[in-house]
Amino acid sequence: MTVAIRALESDDVEAVVRLWEKTELTRPWNDPFADIARAREVWPDLMLVATEGKALVGSVMAGYDGHRGWLYYVATDPSRRGRGIGSALVAEAERRLAALGCPKVQLMVRRENSSVLAFYDALGYDDGDVVTYGKRLVPGA
Repeated sequence: MTVAIRALESDDVEAVVRLWEKTELTRPWNDPFADIARAREVWPDLMLVATEGKALVGSVMAGYDGHRGWLYYVATDPSRRGRGIGSALVAEAERRLAALGCPKVQLMVRRENSSVLAFYDALGYDDGDVVTYGKRLVPGA
């Protein structure tokens, strides 16, 4: 069966959150439904899903701030890993960002997640010599 990549639709939201939970991308302090809603308000065409038939098998949330693009919530159903779905999602997000004039893309990976670090290494991403800081403006976000 062929995998298709498209923008997320409202009917996909529950399945995407289940996928993020299954792949351990969610955190107790983040509401994934709110994350999706906020992303869709700003860049609805950058919240992508991969489907195989009727099954939702992958996701990526991309964003662009005018200076750099960001990738979040890159997920592939564990039963379908190793088939290029994650790579295809990242490539489509990169294509859409480039079409917006985005000159570079960044992402964050937890250091202990060695298999994901290897995935991004294989896609040509490198570990920039930066420290990421954050501050919550909305509690629980």
